Amino acid sequence: MKTSKVIIITGASSGIGKETALKLIAEGHKVYGAARRVDLMQDLVAAGGFALEMDVTNETQIKSGVKQVVDAQGRIDVLINNAGYGLYGAVEDIPLDQARRQFEVNIFGLAAITKEVLPHMRAANRGTIINVSSMGGKMYTPLGAWYHATKHALEGWSDCLRLELSQFNIDVVVVEPGAIATEFGDVVVDPMLKNSGKGPYQKLAHDIANATREIYSKPNAASPASVIANVMSRAVSARRPQTRYVAGKMARPLMFIRKYFGDRIFDKAVMSQVK
Repeated sequence: MKTSKVIIITGASSGIGKETALKLIAEGHKVYGAARRVDLMQDLVAAGGFALEMDVTNETQIKSGVKQVVDAQGRIDVLINNAGYGLYGAVEDIPLDQARRQFEVNIFGLAAITKEVLPHMRAANRGTIINVSSMGGKMYTPLGAWYHATKHALEGWSDCLRLELSQFNIDVVVVEPGAIATEFGDVVVDPMLKNSGKGPYQKLAHDIANATREIYSKPNAASPASVIANVMSRAVSARRPQTRYVAGKMARPLMFIRKYFGDRIFDKAVMSQVK
């Protein structure tokens, strides 16, 4: 029988976050879903979990949410940093305030809640931090510079954190999903076309939009969110979790090509999919 753990998961109102939260609740864990809209997490509450109103860029909400969990449960065993989004468009087109917002959510917001949780894990001399990166943290796609920059940053940030926290018996895990059947495709396409759908990058933007819609609309072209939820469950319950978990359509083959075939071959492979 699995030991019940106290878990906070950000971005729990939809997609991978919600699927993971529901699975962990069903496994008997005390799960606190955190997201900006509490109304979208009432199914977690109905299943036996808890809902925290939390924007990861709001320091007051982070402090209040973490305190609420510690006051009620006395500890936090696992933090799953899942909140994030993808900003797409040509570097030349995207205003820098949008780029900064991408980093505020995907990196600095993640860091803020991690920093708030860590003193409690250190006091207990145990814990697990799970950071949801992407296959995009090991590769790249056109018009995704700012999104990939945050995920590449998260990979290095997580590696450094793992070394720092090993002395306190705190594990740091990186999860690298491939193409997952969530709302990610819709969230990416419309802003990308708004940013770069006209002007010098319009053909590339529309080609990528069409390719993205195809990936997320075809049956079995993307993996269900449950694939990542299962990975999260394994990492949560493992006595010694892996430092990285890769799962989901296209993740392993694309990361393999990027690592072993070099930049030029990978460039051709990626661009062949958007013509």
